[in-house]
Amino acid sequence: MYERTTWGWLIWTVPGDGTLPERPRQIGVLTPGATMTQRLAVRWLTRRPAYRIALTSTSPVSVRFSAVLVAVIGLFAALSALSHGIPTDLVLPALLLAPLLAECLPDRLDDRAREHVRSVEGDAACQYLQRLAALHTFVVQAAAGSDRHELRRAAEIGQNLLWDAADLLQNQDTRSSSTRLIDRERLMVQLADQVAQTVERTRAESASRVDERPRGGEGPLGPLPPGFEPAARTTPSPTTGISPLKGYRPMAQPQSDDVLRTTDVHLLFAHEPYYPGDAAQEINTTVVAAASLLHPQVQQPDGARIHDRLTHGRTPGEIIPLSTLTHELDGGAGWPWVGDWEKVTTDLVHLVRTGECDALSLGLPEIGRALICAGPNSHVRAFDAAANEFITYGPTERAAVLAEVDMFLACLIAEKDLWPGDGLLPPIFPQS
Repeated sequence: MYERTTWGWLIWTVPGDGTLPERPRQIGVLTPGATMTQRLAVRWLTRRPAYRIALTSTSPVSVRFSAVLVAVIGLFAALSALSHGIPTDLVLPALLLAPLLAECLPDRLDDRAREHVRSVEGDAACQYLQRLAALHTFVVQAAAGSDRHELRRAAEIGQNLLWDAADLLQNQDTRSSSTRLIDRERLMVQLADQVAQTVERTRAESASRVDERPRGGEGPLGPLPPGFEPAARTTPSPTTGISPLKGYRPMAQPQSDDVLRTTDVHLLFAHEPYYPGDAAQEINTTVVAAASLLHPQVQQPDGARIHDRLTHGRTPGEIIPLSTLTHELDGGAGWPWVGDWEKVTTDLVHLVRTGECDALSLGLPEIGRALICAGPNSHVRAFDAAANEFITYGPTERAAVLAEVDMFLACLIAEKDLWPGDGLLPPIFPQS
């Protein structure tokens, strides 16, 4: 019996007495980030087994029932074609080729489909992977019932962990790969624990919520940066002649704009890791000059609006994480009226990789990157396997990471400031 899931499948062998089996006979895991075509591969591999017909009662050779059916239909079709004057040299190859394709083509498609999955069999391997699959299923179900970015990201990480474990078990036994398997199981347990805490926290917030506020971590322009929860919006005061979006609270504008602007600042943001050239170190965080937000290849006017927020009331030379802007924008509730931060940062990474502007490219460790993605007052919990306990990192550790980034940046710009690019657009605020 096949049990299809969003991450793969399980094959169960049901005993004759009808009792439920304890563990599956086979577990298959779909590749992370699978396309629709790759998901169809799972449907193909878990189809009903083909019915085969033995050539003789004692011969091990057999053919598919579909091949025999195609051969019979092809014979009648060939006779009809010959009666209508179609040449034999066209009819005969088609008559022979059709059943051959019906016999061999499914096996070729099976091989192509297996390139996108990892499957394991055996009691020990299935028992281990079943534990991981149960944890991952909990994470996936939590993400499916919520639009919070951190839950969707947790489901993506869980799929990668499940895929890595299935890959190890497909190529090695549990004994030879036990150390790496234990590491992945600990990470999956930690991930499920964090998801459970997030779900519980969300329920508590929903129960105590009085004013209308956004539900989940996604606005009209995309998901909020990781590490943030939507904040409550105050009830907007009525304004004459203005009809803003429902629930929008206009942000206060400074009285003396020119005085409060500091253009000599830098934007720090995390992004999907990449490897430049043949480098072994991944790049997962980037620092650019604030003026790079005004580059014509960055989505506008979103870039100019973010630049306007970034340069307001800053200290010269300051490094401003994107998460700090999110904190200042009511925990992310104000992003829809500023700009699409996700598209803007994607464009900035493209500028850096194509050499259209200067940047400080960093490969921050996991905890440091998580702190950068978290708000100024947020905390990050990590599981210490050696001590068998959770460690909490907060604003102090976040400030230390920023100080280290500032040290790297100071060395880089000691002789020359970061080049923001050519053909920059004028900023929103007037320059003195």
